Amino acid sequence: MDNKLLKALMPMLFLLSACNTDSTTVTKNEQFENSLPIVLFDRSLAEQSYLVETINASSAYTEQGLTINFDSKQNSYSAVNFKPQKDWNWKDYSSFNLAFEIINPNVESVQLYLDMQDANGDVYTRSVNVAENSKHIYYAKMSGHDLAPLSDDHSTELNFVSGLRSNPDTWESDDIQFISMWGKKNLDISAISRITLSVQSNLTDKSIVIEKIWLRSNPEMNKDFLVGISDKYGQNANVEFAEKIHNDSELLAARDKELASLQDHYNDDRSRFGGWKSGPKQESSGYFRTAKVDGVWSLVDPDGYLYLATGLDIIRLSNSSTMTGYDFDQQQIPQKTATDATPEDSQGLNRVPNSAVASRTLVSKTRKDMFQWLPSYDEPLGKHYGYRRSAHSGPLNHGETYSFYSANLERKYGQDGADFMQTWRDVTLKRMMTWGFTSLGNWTDPSYYGNDKVPFFANGWIIGDFETVSSGNDFWGALPDVFDPKFAERADFTVARVAKEVNNSPWCVGVFIDNEKSFGRPESNESHYGIVINTLTRNASDSPTKAAFAELMKNKYTTIDKLNAAWDSNIASWQSFDSGVELPLSSEQQLQDYSQMLYSYGEKYFAVVNDAMQRHMPNHLYLGARFPDWGMPKEVVEASAKHVDVISFNSYKEGLPEKSWQFLKDIDMPAIIGEFHIGSSDSGMFHPGLIHASSQQDRANMYKAYMESVFDNPYFIGAHWFQYIDSPLTGRAYDGENYNVGFITVADQPYLPMVEAAKQVNQSMYQRRFKQQKK
Repeated sequence: MDNKLLKALMPMLFLLSACNTDSTTVTKNEQFENSLPIVLFDRSLAEQSYLVETINASSAYTEQGLTINFDSKQNSYSAVNFKPQKDWNWKDYSSFNLAFEIINPNVESVQLYLDMQDANGDVYTRSVNVAENSKHIYYAKMSGHDLAPLSDDHSTELNFVSGLRSNPDTWESDDIQFISMWGKKNLDISAISRITLSVQSNLTDKSIVIEKIWLRSNPEMNKDFLVGISDKYGQNANVEFAEKIHNDSELLAARDKELASLQDHYNDDRSRFGGWKSGPKQESSGYFRTAKVDGVWSLVDPDGYLYLATGLDIIRLSNSSTMTGYDFDQQQIPQKTATDATPEDSQGLNRVPNSAVASRTLVSKTRKDMFQWLPSYDEPLGKHYGYRRSAHSGPLNHGETYSFYSANLERKYGQDGADFMQTWRDVTLKRMMTWGFTSLGNWTDPSYYGNDKVPFFANGWIIGDFETVSSGNDFWGALPDVFDPKFAERADFTVARVAKEVNNSPWCVGVFIDNEKSFGRPESNESHYGIVINTLTRNASDSPTKAAFAELMKNKYTTIDKLNAAWDSNIASWQSFDSGVELPLSSEQQLQDYSQMLYSYGEKYFAVVNDAMQRHMPNHLYLGARFPDWGMPKEVVEASAKHVDVISFNSYKEGLPEKSWQFLKDIDMPAIIGEFHIGSSDSGMFHPGLIHASSQQDRANMYKAYMESVFDNPYFIGAHWFQYIDSPLTGRAYDGENYNVGFITVADQPYLPMVEAAKQVNQSMYQRRFKQQKK
């Protein structure tokens, strides 16, 4: 890159193209060199104009640097953009990173999202936690190590090829790497058009000071960065942390200490179901129900006490396994069909048939070398091997798995041939009651359903050979064609199976059916109405949903000419419409009709499932499909309200800002958070999860803040944390998630700051929720 081109890249212009902007003009000047490092911004530079504009934020330039104040009041998104007058061209640099020197002068940590955008509009999002009262260098790799396929000589790295959502650092440094989140990793670095730093759904105002932004060369890579990272307990072999177990004696001592502290009952102010004994008593129905008390929604337990649902998801072993790098002769591996399996079955500890063990073959040396220890099949701990027939993402489509968590349970509770699984269940229930949780969350193992000590939430998946449709963004898979009669048959089958597992137990709070369906995304009209747009291209004879949409439009317009006039289209006939049409969004009426069709799809989906619930589980609450915050189009949410008892959402944010949930006022129904989490990197995990904290104590503080935002919202009747156990260090077998999101480690050790926070939250939640009931 010559000096002329470098000079053309500067001065830098800080621009934002949204409302609620603020701008500051500061001065900078710089002479560039041909080689790295290249300084893009430095507080010491002068005599060159920059325009600083922010979204829902403010900025000020001081001797310390550029201060950005992120607002929490106006919007759930607050950001600053950095945009050059001409796109940055960094293609001549083969191995480099973008570094930021950032100060956080405040008592709260800041999760900072970094968006890099190229001239094609592709965006790669990463994130980092800027610790409270800190000054650090944070970096994002732009080229080199992370942009080539992983090979068995460890010469390169790339997330998902290694099988981890985030890899270990590839060189030793005190600097902190931005964690890979989502988007297109292989950006066009010859035309970087925008750098954005943002906070999202922050409950309080946050601020940072940017001292410097620069490009620098990557240090020499540690080619063995993935070798031997997992010890025999599945922990990070190279990091010390408070909860780490070093030998079996420590494990047993920790067991005995914890068991002595656990109780097998709720505190005196709780009903047998965990309800509020001191609160205003309601009519008892023998089962859980909903009620609005003094303008605030609540659940009511079977004995008539006000009840809020708190608890943990994934209290089961089936997400605890990780790929080992071995596979077997596929002809010796039994296959499951679409109609007799469920996703949770396929994620379980499915054993490899004895006849197949002899065909065990190494298929990924990279994966195998991550482990300092794996047992043989004939060792006692060999029973914790399993098999995954298919994976959502990662380096292997199928293969052998191992559950270190399950093995640790045997080490901990299985002395002298004891039933370690039953002891684990007993300990887990005691933990829930001691920690004050009032329920077992989604995806709890059905073996807990008969416990009669802690209420539980049941779940089911509707799978089968029915027709499907697409939203164009089918993250977890294709959507059901809800107008296909086979979908109703499979919904009935699913609910009947759940009903058999629940056995009409009054301890069942309610039932979630399905999870995070891709009903539509908010980025554009095209993604919002993807189900309609994609289904209209189908032939009505092949797609029952297309036939339903066509019937809806025929009843509304009667003639194709009237539809063409409304849509500004030129469709030849209704026959052509039935055969499939691909149309641009060209009129407001077209958008309104697409909205109507999307609503009809959503209503049919929830009506079909609710019909099955009324047939098989009339005494239990139907809790919907857990809308993800990235996929909750208003039409489908409103349609669900006609058929569910409680609307469920998964919201991975720092909390529930009131401004983001105003739509619930119009619906006026109880709602529940089915998933949220917060993680850190100080326990040796390579990825904190979706929401980042600076430490285990910061996790605990952020957990309390999230839960308090739930209780302060009059529509939410509870929230479940995802999940009970940390993800495997080396990535769960299904999709590589390796998050620090558990209340307990892979060695079954509780994170004490989280436990203490949960006790405080659960002890005070009823008083906080029902403020008017305080004495």
